[in-house]
Amino acid sequence: MTDWQRMPGYVSHRDGPEMPTVTIETGRIRDACEHARDELGFDMCVDLVATDFQGWGGKGVSGYIGTSGGRDLMHPMTQGLQALPELKPKRFSVSYHLLALTDPPRRVRVQVWLDDDEEIDSVVPVWPTADWHEREAWDLMGIRFQGHPNLVRILMDDDWEGHPLRKDYPVGGEPVRFSGEE
Repeated sequence: MTDWQRMPGYVSHRDGPEMPTVTIETGRIRDACEHARDELGFDMCVDLVATDFQGWGGKGVSGYIGTSGGRDLMHPMTQGLQALPELKPKRFSVSYHLLALTDPPRRVRVQVWLDDDEEIDSVVPVWPTADWHEREAWDLMGIRFQGHPNLVRILMDDDWEGHPLRKDYPVGGEPVRFSGEE
């Protein structure tokens, strides 16, 4: 049993079906990741996931009500959720999925919460594989990683305006040109 409370910047933790989630203070993420690597044996950062929770838990949330028989995705309904989702502490979450190459392997999700325009320390010095993961989060979500060695776009064109996976990104895009049109 891992004592998550010893991680620098510890806020909370919860056990989940796939892996435990440990929430860390944003300003202590690098320290927490160094602790996870050096003290807990998580030698690999498998993925970094940024999520935009803008409007989460607000009015107008609609969805499906699941029953013991499941839900029929072919017949959507707008009854809404049976209970509003739990409010999130800030707009964005950044989750680091870590792997300990042991027998059996162990996984943990280390999570921090950010507001719009708030920066987070890069963990590239801890796990070099975080380089492209952090660039993707910057490119698509606009999350800045302080101290990143090369924080430039990785998927979108260099002159692209905005960050297309943010919930406030304008929907519509560019006109599509069909074959045969001039």
